Amino acid sequence: MTVGGPTALSEHPNTQMTPGLLPLDNSCPLNIAGVTYGADLTSCKLDAIYQFGDSLSDTGNSIVEIPQAYHARLPYGETIGKATGRVSDGLLMIDYIDFSVAGVTALPKETLMKLNFSLGFSNSSLEVQLESMKELLSTLCNSTKDCQEKLKSSLFIVGIGGNDFGRAFQRGDSVYEINKTIVPLVVGAIEDSIQKIINFGARRIVVTGSYPMGCSPAYLTMFSNTSTTKDSFGCLKDYNDIFASHGDGLKIVVEKARKENPNITIVFSDLYNALFSVIKDRSTLGLNSYQNACCGTGGEYNVTLGQLDKMCGAKDIPVCPNPKEYLFWDEWHFTHQANKALSDLLIEEMLPGLQCTS
Repeated sequence: MTVGGPTALSEHPNTQMTPGLLPLDNSCPLNIAGVTYGADLTSCKLDAIYQFGDSLSDTGNSIVEIPQAYHARLPYGETIGKATGRVSDGLLMIDYIDFSVAGVTALPKETLMKLNFSLGFSNSSLEVQLESMKELLSTLCNSTKDCQEKLKSSLFIVGIGGNDFGRAFQRGDSVYEINKTIVPLVVGAIEDSIQKIINFGARRIVVTGSYPMGCSPAYLTMFSNTSTTKDSFGCLKDYNDIFASHGDGLKIVVEKARKENPNITIVFSDLYNALFSVIKDRSTLGLNSYQNACCGTGGEYNVTLGQLDKMCGAKDIPVCPNPKEYLFWDEWHFTHQANKALSDLLIEEMLPGLQCTS
């Protein structure tokens, strides 16, 4: 059970277009019940964003490692007219705000093996991504002070963990066991990564929680028949508690890192609650279908798990005619439209903490 694929570190220069990346149009912000959809980061004057994460932020690194992946070809990317390796019909949240790779875990390979977890299809992990960043910086600067100067207008984002919890479920762990053992391990790995990124010379860091995957077509397909409680939106509350605990742990880590590094700007980005805000505002946002996958087949949620020939991207698998009305593109990943709405919320939340000046 993998949420996308490995993540790699990607760099998005603000001064030029990335291939396959569309310009943002935030000229008409939308305000719903006090929530603004359409904020942007222009006041931060960033010259680069470095993203560490998984398939939610992978802009194409995984298809370098696995060229035969379904998201290397249409219908993935159909909304922007080209398959770019993004696991969506179009752009991702990071495009609106990467060493990111689909399927990547926060925990290193050695820890996964000790836990008897599936290694998945990627050789990458957060540790591997950090090492890639270290190697890149060794070619760009001569010392920590030099790196600090060169990175002073850069933003670093860490968002990872969903694949680790998925592999725990794959092993047969209960919600209680994952909350007790795996969540602290993942939070600890991310805490270590924050300090390593600071040691690189980073001045601004955003740490992102996981979205509530108990709302995804994948989890709804796998676990709806178990004795789990559903919330008012029809999401699996017991399973979402894992992702809520993950976010709570990261908030504590971020606050600790701030106190230990008062000259570094460190912000927590709450993807968990952002998704619930989008679900709550779904009618106004035009997201009329928020539980079914747009691309897929079978079952109550348009998903058949564990069969490659039934996955989005396989031959003759249907795609909905109106992706912009769907929250989920496939069993795990958001549509172009949903990624835009989520990024608007996260940017609005981040801006005060990033202390950008207009």
